[in-house]
Amino acid sequence: MSIIRLSQVQDIDQITRIYAHHVLHGTGTFEMIPPTHEDMAQRRADVLSKKLPYLVAVDHERVLGFAYCNWFKPRPAYRFSAEDSIYLAPEAVGQGLGRALLAELLHQAEMAGVRKMIAVIGDSHNLGSVGVHTSAGFRNVGTLTSCGWKFDRWLDVVMMEKTIGQGDSTRPDESVN
Repeated sequence: MSIIRLSQVQDIDQITRIYAHHVLHGTGTFEMIPPTHEDMAQRRADVLSKKLPYLVAVDHERVLGFAYCNWFKPRPAYRFSAEDSIYLAPEAVGQGLGRALLAELLHQAEMAGVRKMIAVIGDSHNLGSVGVHTSAGFRNVGTLTSCGWKFDRWLDVVMMEKTIGQGDSTRPDESVN
């Protein structure tokens, strides 16, 4: 039985291993060289310093997946729009963990003041990620065709979005973030 919880420093080794697998074998990320443990620790620290969620799905002490969000762009006007990232260990695919991580990430992001979640999905053939986001209520807002080159082929980027919380129906609480 897996649970979803806030990530901890001791999770970084397993997070790094999961992400390295996706860098080396997948098209969900356009990175070409796996980041180091230190790189991943710094990325996590950056997310947490912004008071944004960084979650893990664990079975006992084994990390099966992780999810986080970060501001969509660094400019201040984007401070209520975040981009989500979800990665699963290969053995955890197809068990509903991606859907569970995304649901909790959306909840935690809303509590942090996020009003719009944006999915930037590498590879239009990444049906698992597109499906998870669709099932969570994201809508497709466009595809950037052939904008990445990895594994000797051109890759698209699928853009999806979901309004969370009050979205643009009210003025945001400037004190939240």
